[in-house]
Amino acid sequence: MPETDPATRTVPTRRISFDEFDQIPRYFAQSENVILCHLTAMMSSMFPDGEDYFVRSVRHYRSQITDPDLKRQVTGFIGQESVHGREHRAFNMRLAELGYPTHRMEWLTKRSLTLRERVVPPIANLALTAALEHFTATLAELALSDEASRAEFGHPAVRDLFLWHALEESEHKAVAFDVYRAVGGSERTRIWTMQFLRFGFVAWTSVAVTLSLLGDRATYRRGNLRRCWAEFKRSPLVQRDMWLTLRDYCRPDFHPDDHDNRELLEQWRETLFGDEGTLVGKLATPAA
Repeated sequence: MPETDPATRTVPTRRISFDEFDQIPRYFAQSENVILCHLTAMMSSMFPDGEDYFVRSVRHYRSQITDPDLKRQVTGFIGQESVHGREHRAFNMRLAELGYPTHRMEWLTKRSLTLRERVVPPIANLALTAALEHFTATLAELALSDEASRAEFGHPAVRDLFLWHALEESEHKAVAFDVYRAVGGSERTRIWTMQFLRFGFVAWTSVAVTLSLLGDRATYRRGNLRRCWAEFKRSPLVQRDMWLTLRDYCRPDFHPDDHDNRELLEQWRETLFGDEGTLVGKLATPAA
């Protein structure tokens, strides 16, 4: 599939504020599934400092971008990621109040990314950012296109947060990749970064979720973990199609726009932020 014309891509910064986190119960996921709850909590815990890392990785090369359309998209990317980090940090504070180890995971994420920045060159950080952006965009487009995936978030406030995040991840999914290509990043580094990430990120997340579960009394309730695991194995998150999409990144001629999401973006921009959008009332100012 041909790439989308970069000049037609829009990456608006939406100044949004979620104010309903205090209503979220401890077991907010569908059917109070503790595995989904802890997975959501650990993923959210990685976002604030992860988003900051993405911004730094892209901003490092901002002055080298000459294409005006890509420069405009970089500005939108930085704006969107900054708001993502702020809102997820607020969500993580509520999760910490409910007993999830989100602050500890935020600290570990920050320390590991800071160490990486000290020991690898900037282009390697940009390669990791591009790969992680494909990872998050794949998860985002799964949530936007699959009703069963959306239902797993359970509580409306959690679902709204992640749907907004998913829309914007889909809007800017090609930005870090295009910056990487524009500044001469190699295909070898790009592909090997994803090869490592597909297994390393899953392993890291699995360990985090396991440790988080071990600290939750509900994990030890008779039959509860078995029931939750049986439900989780049927989740779209662990089905083969999603992992094939992730692997497609390793194709030598890959571009994020090979997975055409224009109709999906149009649908969800209207659903969330149209004149009668479900989240338009949460916008502090019009999208820039």
